[in-house]
Amino acid sequence: MLPEEFLKRMEHLLGEEYPAFLESYERQRAKALRFNPLKGGIGEFLRKVPFTLRPVPWESNGFYYGSMDTLGKHPYHEAGVYYIQEPSAMAPAAYLDAQPGERVLDLCAAPGGKSTQIAAAMQGSGILISNEIHPARAKILSENIERMGIANAMVTNESPGALADRFESWFDRIMVDAPCSGEGMFRKNGEACEEWSEENVSLCAKRQLEILSCAAGMLKPGGRMVYSTCTFAPEENEGVINSFLQQHPEYELCETRKYPGMEPGKAQWTADPVAGLEETLRLFPHKLEGEGHFLAVLKKKGESPENFGGVCGGFEKPAVKNDLGEYPAFCRENLRQEPTGCLLRFGEQLYLAPEELPSLKGLKVLRPGLHLGTLKKNRFEPSHALALALEPQEVWHTWELASDSPEIRSYLSGQTFPAEGEKGWYLITVDGYSIGWGKLAGNMMKNHYPKGLRIGY
Repeated sequence: MLPEEFLKRMEHLLGEEYPAFLESYERQRAKALRFNPLKGGIGEFLRKVPFTLRPVPWESNGFYYGSMDTLGKHPYHEAGVYYIQEPSAMAPAAYLDAQPGERVLDLCAAPGGKSTQIAAAMQGSGILISNEIHPARAKILSENIERMGIANAMVTNESPGALADRFESWFDRIMVDAPCSGEGMFRKNGEACEEWSEENVSLCAKRQLEILSCAAGMLKPGGRMVYSTCTFAPEENEGVINSFLQQHPEYELCETRKYPGMEPGKAQWTADPVAGLEETLRLFPHKLEGEGHFLAVLKKKGESPENFGGVCGGFEKPAVKNDLGEYPAFCRENLRQEPTGCLLRFGEQLYLAPEELPSLKGLKVLRPGLHLGTLKKNRFEPSHALALALEPQEVWHTWELASDSPEIRSYLSGQTFPAEGEKGWYLITVDGYSIGWGKLAGNMMKNHYPKGLRIGY
């Protein structure tokens, strides 16, 4: 099924390694999950999880799991306790090394694997802008940000050029996981195989350089940027980085740690190579447990002066306190402490955004922050997103269900269940992880798990 021209090129590039590369397509591909530390401690997770796990070397929260495990159907998945992610795809965000309190941009973010990984590293502090140019994919991105309980992320649906016009030297770190020809995913995705052509490789390389050039002006001096693809084509990898560095002398490649199986970039695979291309990284499926990937860690030369802010077109103003309806009363009755941040109201919808959220004017925004809920007449109805972002100790009332019980499956399918206690809102938890809302009245727990997410067992 592999394209003939692709195979010819790989045989030419790999030489004596080519038979091992080809044989890797006959093996079962590695599968992995990434634990979400926003949900608690990793030690507790490893004690609870009913799967056999092995560490992914380059990501501290990443684990290989067995081929027979059905992680997508487990309640932990619905609770955002982990994200199922191809192991090689965990490397770029790990090398981005985002820190709490920073401003971070994920420029080509759907479906959300790298954004949710970056958010975990940020520990809920700072601001993450996750962008996706295609509307349908941006919607999926937003849904995954919500499922993982991320409160400090704004999801936008813009072109890289539009964001570059808006943000100048504003971000501390930028992830550019560029759209590519997908050669590294041939074993995982048959459609990538069918859509491949040499012409598409060239088109991708041109587009990748344009995207990377848009990102260049948005990074602060001294900032860090990671470029990655899931393809083997030198034209899209070393070739793009080579052209970018020739056009942008204010950037340089950073030294990178190479984990076992990772290969240095191949300067000899591109014409007129700049110095340092061997600091880029290649991940081959015949060298490690993962699919094909490429990444480069770039630094913008210089240092930002103290209190250097960059340009973002202004900041969003928070909603006034007398425009919050019954939300303050809901907080007093149900939360041990009101969440802090910038409260934004859009019609009946209330959001909690990071402080110093860039102005939304003129931007296509799917999610300005954490959706808190809906302001209705004489009441406030909390959102599913809020439930997933809360920890049990942050609310007054919780109702615990076991992950291996019939009750949790009943809850996820939308059923009510008998319960006794003080009436009102309850955070439903599975083995201590928040998974949704219930409302107790008349010894029955009304189910508030969203209809669109309900699972039939």
